[in-house]
Amino acid sequence: MIAAFFEFGEGRIKKIYANSKYPSNQSGNVFYDSQLVPNLKFADEMPKKLECLHAVVAFRPSHIFISRDVLGGKPIYYSSEGVASLKSLLQDPNKVLPGEILKIDYSGQLIERRRYSFEEVFKKDQIDCEEAKEKILKSLENIKVKNACIAFSGGIDSSLLASIYDLPLIAATASRKEEEIIISSARLISKDVEILRITEDQILNSMLKVAEIIEDNSFLQLSIAIPLYFVFEFARSLGYSEIVLGQGADELFGGYKRYEGLSGDDLENALLKDLSSIGENNLVRDTKLSYNSEIKLILPYLDWEVIRVATSVPGNEKVKKLDGKIVRKYFLRLLASEFLPGEIVWREKRAIQYSTGVAKILKRLFSRTMRDHGF
Repeated sequence: MIAAFFEFGEGRIKKIYANSKYPSNQSGNVFYDSQLVPNLKFADEMPKKLECLHAVVAFRPSHIFISRDVLGGKPIYYSSEGVASLKSLLQDPNKVLPGEILKIDYSGQLIERRRYSFEEVFKKDQIDCEEAKEKILKSLENIKVKNACIAFSGGIDSSLLASIYDLPLIAATASRKEEEIIISSARLISKDVEILRITEDQILNSMLKVAEIIEDNSFLQLSIAIPLYFVFEFARSLGYSEIVLGQGADELFGGYKRYEGLSGDDLENALLKDLSSIGENNLVRDTKLSYNSEIKLILPYLDWEVIRVATSVPGNEKVKKLDGKIVRKYFLRLLASEFLPGEIVWREKRAIQYSTGVAKILKRLFSRTMRDHGF
């Protein structure tokens, strides 16, 4: 997490109080949350040159430079008070948009703004599906991890990562049925998994805290954030400083049920829209949870080369009709079939809020709270 606050005196800036908290970093007067050290030589094109999820803040004598990745995976805000990764740290915060580069003065006034679009950074190429599989697999294998574990759900996304990386598996769930699926899937790939069983009381007691952490109290965001909060905290309690997640696979490879009724340009546009919006819809929430737990997110499916190749694969190879049935993530399933048993490859997996049982519990808790307040 990045936080910087300004002290003024006699109409001018006197001091800057700046700090970073793991997994963010500092190098001199540059503060950043990214997997790569930013090269400010390319500052005006950073969303194109720094090929990873990032938020960068650099302090200059006359201005502050701020950059955010084109997917919007790392949040950053600014105001006349300072710059921070959390909007709650500032009064009247302004959000840096995905793909933006800003120069602001020390009163928070905008000097210069430029924004790169998703299409400017990720250009589609013609590619053969077999070649695409090879390139994606090679890119996934090249991801470097240190003191990491894998958040394992038993579905194809996390199972493929578990087959590639020799890392411990962990999970957190409130559902006995999902616990059985997780254990069964781990055994199928000859792995052990440590599981944290979440109780209804723990979910109730965590609701307000998680809403404060993610700075969002909507039902959808809470129902996803709560199981992630517990798995991040579980990972930290076990001594890990990094956690591997399968985020991005649904957007890249056509995993959402709403894609089933789409084809042609409609499907391509829906995939592009969801992928280019993944930061605001999902990653900002996950990143804020990672700041709270002081654990680094490793997102192999959102490696820049994986995105370039996967977006060049036609939509009809991702959502495919076979024997009268729509198969989502078809391309990824074919790739994974070389590593995983068919029981995992072709199994349908529900979204985290439903599979973990958290959404069901939250609905019950919300209804009870409303009754208690006379609704």
